[in-house]
Amino acid sequence: MIKAARLHALLKIKILIVEDQFIEAKSLSLILSNAGYLTCSVARSVRTALSIIEVEKPDLVLLDIFLQGEETGIDLGKILNERNIAFVYLSANSNRRILEAAKATKPYGFMVKPFRSKDVLIMLDVALYLHQHRTTERVEFALAPQGVRPSLPPEFQHLIGDSLNFLGILEQANKVAALDTSILILGESGTGKELIAHSIHKVSPRRKKPFVVVNCGTLPANLVESELFGHEKGAFTNATTRHPGKFELGDGGTVFLDEIGELPLELQVKFLRVLQEREIEPVGGRPKTIDIRIIAATNKDLEEEVAAGRFRIDLFYRLNVFPLTLPPLRERREDIPILINHFLEKYSARNGKSPLTLSQPVLDKLLEYDWPGNIRELENTIHRNVVLAPGPVIESLEMSSTRRDTTRVGSKQNFKTMIENERDHILAVLESCNWKVSGKGGAAEILDINVNTLNSRIKKLGITKK
Repeated sequence: MIKAARLHALLKIKILIVEDQFIEAKSLSLILSNAGYLTCSVARSVRTALSIIEVEKPDLVLLDIFLQGEETGIDLGKILNERNIAFVYLSANSNRRILEAAKATKPYGFMVKPFRSKDVLIMLDVALYLHQHRTTERVEFALAPQGVRPSLPPEFQHLIGDSLNFLGILEQANKVAALDTSILILGESGTGKELIAHSIHKVSPRRKKPFVVVNCGTLPANLVESELFGHEKGAFTNATTRHPGKFELGDGGTVFLDEIGELPLELQVKFLRVLQEREIEPVGGRPKTIDIRIIAATNKDLEEEVAAGRFRIDLFYRLNVFPLTLPPLRERREDIPILINHFLEKYSARNGKSPLTLSQPVLDKLLEYDWPGNIRELENTIHRNVVLAPGPVIESLEMSSTRRDTTRVGSKQNFKTMIENERDHILAVLESCNWKVSGKGGAAEILDINVNTLNSRIKKLGITKK
């Protein structure tokens, strides 16, 4: 039963379904009615939809991309965007070109057929919330004085920065935490995707349950399925005991899938089932129902991966319900001095020193550099220089021996790929600690990553000691 207050609120919200398949339109209509929403007459073409909109004034439109007639759902999407009517696309499948055209119309999301009642209702909550707050958020951030953080819970206070674009992301993350929907965090390496994910978990209704981290890029190829889904005793050679997978370990809580773009295609199908049915099937076992929230992250362009056939488009849609894109450090330069001071205090204390300061030439160099490794590279640089500093003021700067010069991002010369930058960064850290990988003062500690993860990246990037 729907609570009276929620039912009262929903009765004011009217949804238009634009879908030319009778069974799917009927199914959607039933889901909405059972949840307490009002529904308009169902439209099967763009022309019919426009006529209904004029008369019935819907608050939100569920819009199939492929419709009867010459005009598509994308054509109607352009009109809805111009009229400031919220809408969500419905799609069974589409290619990269269609996805790009659909995204250009600024929908509030995509739903993949077949529909599950809970997914539909969560998507509506997200879309209506985003539509309601789109204008007010822009006004609030435009009027907010520089350097004044919005009201955020304590769990977000360790996320350092006062730039408007970064604060906007924090507010979105805080608000989506309570919605229990899937989240896709996008951004370059070193921008803090796992920190944001953990903060979302800590303020969500699942905060007292596990937060399980899975790095899809470091799972051994022959053990990926077992690590994620688990296995039963005797399922394969050497399976001497039952092994619960990461999804089962996260039951009731949040599973953070880092580097989701690295997940093999054959396992993407099984993962899609987890998202759709909240069900896992351990190797050698029977299906089990689980209750998890998925937060995924990647530094890849998943749309490019979809176009190249390396990532399933239906999985992309399922994950991309609420995307959060973290800006690289070069796009929030006003935060660099704040981060520098934070890391100076942190590593001065850790190394038993009074808080160190920087000479002006050193500070200027740090401000001019484009930080391809983002916050992680800045933190490691400050850490290294605090350790090496002979006095209370850092007068000279020890940077990566393989770093590029401080050419601005706008320059078209001397660019490196993200992989090359990552390789250079790891190599520089290894050289700075005499190729010590694990233990105190080792590269894994400096980079703040798991030793196994670092060893995997060293092998994958072909880094060898000269």
